Amino acid sequence: MSKPIGTQAVVIGAGIGGLSAAKALADYFAQVTVVDRDILPGKPDPRRGTPQARHAHALLTGGCKALAELFPSFEEDIERAGAIRTRTGLDIMWERPGYDPFPQRDLVRDNFCASRPLIGFTIRRALERAPNVKLRSRCRATEFIAAPDGNRVTAVRCESAEGEFETLPADVIVDASGRGVLTLSLLASIGDATPETSEIGVDEAYSTAIFEFPPDAPSDWKGLIHLPVHLPDPRHTGRGGLIIPIENNRWIVALGGRHGDTPPEDIEGFVACARTLRTATVYNAIRNAKQVREIVRFRFPSSIRRHFERLERWPRGLIPLGDSLCRFNPAFGQGMTVAAQEARMLGRLLGSRSELADPLDGLARAFFAEVQELLEAPWGAAESDFAYPKTRGDRPPDLDERFRFGAALTRLAAEDPDIHALVTEVTSLVRPQSALRDSELRSRVNELMAAGH
Repeated sequence: MSKPIGTQAVVIGAGIGGLSAAKALADYFAQVTVVDRDILPGKPDPRRGTPQARHAHALLTGGCKALAELFPSFEEDIERAGAIRTRTGLDIMWERPGYDPFPQRDLVRDNFCASRPLIGFTIRRALERAPNVKLRSRCRATEFIAAPDGNRVTAVRCESAEGEFETLPADVIVDASGRGVLTLSLLASIGDATPETSEIGVDEAYSTAIFEFPPDAPSDWKGLIHLPVHLPDPRHTGRGGLIIPIENNRWIVALGGRHGDTPPEDIEGFVACARTLRTATVYNAIRNAKQVREIVRFRFPSSIRRHFERLERWPRGLIPLGDSLCRFNPAFGQGMTVAAQEARMLGRLLGSRSELADPLDGLARAFFAEVQELLEAPWGAAESDFAYPKTRGDRPPDLDERFRFGAALTRLAAEDPDIHALVTEVTSLVRPQSALRDSELRSRVNELMAAGH
């Protein structure tokens, strides 16, 4: 680290976003302190502060790339810890309505599948090697403190497990807590407006089980994504499923529904539910597999995007990140990747501003401006939930046209390996949504649309 631009940065939350942000900050601050109210386990175990940790998580290719940039040994570390290496386009089979399955092709890139606790534990161990980063477990952030004029943050008020309070001075506070409650409370305390929000009410519910690899596991895929039907028909409530390989020769299997369709939490009901999917692939894979632990459920009411970028005033040094900024339907598997990419973006911004007379002046505004392009693709995917009539929220006026374009683009990707690779790079958050606005590509898609495909 060259001459630091600040004395201390404080990160709230030791999830993927918080740990990644701490690493991004470590090159520019003399001290980085991460506070989390949980006990941080000494092995890859779930913890209370990550209620989804027992469910399937996807680290998309864009997330792997971001983490490998922040933690250069990440890929080696996660594979050594037991993660399953998969070949993009080839090892994970996709079942889409009209394409059961979608063509499997080698799209060159590798990815890694693992449980959420293993991913978090691997990143935390890598972060612990940074000499100027301190992780404070069982330490609850209770308040962000601002200067008297409200123009900048100055400290974080914390409470230990023993009920003792302390104040941590901070030049920068990254709110990676997930809910963003302390950020909203600070804005209210200094008299600033509440940010506008975009909300997509999905009422997603899913059940998750873990199985040992069965002796008759399929040889033509390592994992499976079964996408639901998007039709305005009460028979199609959005039920889907997935099988993801994880460490210790296990599958993590999830079945999801929405708007009142909640998959069962007993094994007999779970297997029977798998049989109701459009294909029998999930059912055939698990019907003779050995269940490892109890089935767990999770409910997700809404995707929420907070438009902090629209506020006229913003406290210097305050950066909401991850779910505190934008929370996605977990069915799309975008959350960890977006959080890691936001952290990488924050690090790059700090690097580009480090020679300025005051690098922190306007940092948050610059972050909000750049993050909008990053959020375009994942939020666009989240808006596809409006395909279901019961989804709540403000439906984009061009949504029907988007669906028609998406259907034609999918058909083109099924026929053309190069388009398949491009679309996968966008959906894996390797390339921005703007890559799909290429004039030649749009011309080919429009031809299919005009032909009624």
